[in-house]
Amino acid sequence: MDFWQYEKEAIAEGRTAVCGCDEAGAGPLAGPAYAAAVILPVGLDLPGLDDSKKLTEKRREVLFPVIQSQALAWSVAFVDAAEIDETDILSARMKAMQLAIDGLAHTPDFALIDGNRDKGRSAAIVTPHLCLVKGDSLSASIAAASILAKVSRDRFMVEMAEQFPEYHFDKHKGYGTKLHYELLARYGPSPIHRRTFLKKERRP
Repeated sequence: MDFWQYEKEAIAEGRTAVCGCDEAGAGPLAGPAYAAAVILPVGLDLPGLDDSKKLTEKRREVLFPVIQSQALAWSVAFVDAAEIDETDILSARMKAMQLAIDGLAHTPDFALIDGNRDKGRSAAIVTPHLCLVKGDSLSASIAAASILAKVSRDRFMVEMAEQFPEYHFDKHKGYGTKLHYELLARYGPSPIHRRTFLKKERRP
């Protein structure tokens, strides 16, 4: 399958600037939800480009600056844990993706969105768009966005590990691992934990 099929179809329909958009961090117990939007030159050869979840951390780190340098435009945005708790994770994901799209230096007239959802209770994708299930495996633009979102979020969680060393955020990136639950039981939640996600913990 052509990794550029959906971008080419959108351009054939008269679109002039097509971005891919994806998010990272929907499931963790701590930290923000991140999103990225990327406009790539159609047909660009980026060796090794794939869904971020299929790549090693090292490979993602290698591709991150390459995508930034080769993209026509790129943008990263996030919604923090407090706002996730105030709204809901679906709304936070939609808001982060629209913020990323809005942050592009070139305004896209069409977006390829990873997943099958384009609105939550309090936020929605308003840019004309197409939702693609497993889009990060189908679209080069979405794959590039998935890498920027994932690497940006992981880097933030490594920074948080320095601020809150007792939680070892650099090891689990906020996901609900056995170690993370053990540390939560010992120390209680930090300021960047999502209180609404701590179903198995005693709320403060």
